[in-house]
Formats: sequence, C-alpha cells, structure tokens
Amino acid sequence: MESRLTNAQKRQIRECLKNGAPLHLACALNPPSPPPPPPQSKPNRSTSGRLPSKPQKRSADLCKAGDSYVRERFRPGPTRDLEKEKRRLQKILETGKDEPKVTIKQSPPKEEEKKDRVDEIMEEIEERRHFLDDMASLGQEQMYVSVINTEISQRIRELELLNHSSGRTSEGGSSEKD
Repeated sequence: MESRLTNAQKRQIRECLKNGAPLHLACALNPPSPPPPPPQSKPNRSTSGRLPSKPQKRSADLCKAGDSYVRERFRPGPTRDLEKEKRRLQKILETGKDEPKVTIKQSPPKEEEKKDRVDEIMEEIEERRHFLDDMASLGQEQMYVSVINTEISQRIRELELLNHSSGRTSEGGSSEKD
C-alpha cells in the first residue's frame, strides 16, 4: 500500500510518527486519487494523410510543413548529343580537320511538278466558274460574284508566276521565237 501513497502522504505519516500524533484515518485509508492526466490532444487528421470530412482552413504551420513552398530543383538535361560530339572530336584528332557540315540545298521544282500545278490551278478556276454559273441560275450571283472573281484572278496571277518562272508566256505558247 505504501507504493500507492503520494510523497505528501508519506511525509504526513512520518511527521505523525515522530510527534506521536494519531494518524488521520481518512487520509491513510482513502488516499486522494491522483490528479487526472492531462488530456491528450487528438492527432491532427491532416498529418495522418486523410482529408477531413468537411473543408477546413489550414493553419500557417500546416501550410509551411507541407511541400507547397519547396521549390523543385533544376536538373538540366543534355543540351547536345554527346555521342555525336565524341565522334566529331575523334575525327578531329585522327585527321586534324573538322568535318564540313553538310547542307542540303532545295532544288527548284521539276518541270513535271509545275505542269501538275498548272493543271490543278486550271481545275480550280473551272470549279469557281461553275459555282458562279450555279449561283446565277439560283438568282444568288450578286452575293458571290466579287468574291469568286477575286479568287479567279488570284489563280490567274499564280499561273502567270509559274509560266514566268518556267519560261513560258501567259498565252500558253512557248517562249521560243517564231
């Protein structure tokens, strides 16, 4: 029973024994209950990984404790092909020269491609003329005449440029003198 007594109760019993005073039975038999332990705070739900059932404001400490303010480290990737660079340097060490860079020149369009484009433009012009005829038969010609004529003149200009670059005249004949 002695182990259950508090230090204050033990001291009170010792004093009573020294002085020869009677023990207080109420104090010795019914020791006061130890003070209740301080209430333990509930663990934060936000730290356990679960979200609260209703939205709540987070404290500044919780915001700072998260990863929101941590910057992602910059990790640069390779900016050039290292294997290609190694081969180039090996070539320089072997021959003493750097390889000349290969440049690909665009060749002008072939004559066949120009002829195909001329045929394509002529078909586009015919389509626009047929469309204008169809609109005239429906009485809607006035709405489209300026737009369609503009498109036709653009196609004719493109034909002239193709003919000029290939050496042909705009009349469809050759550029040779008769």
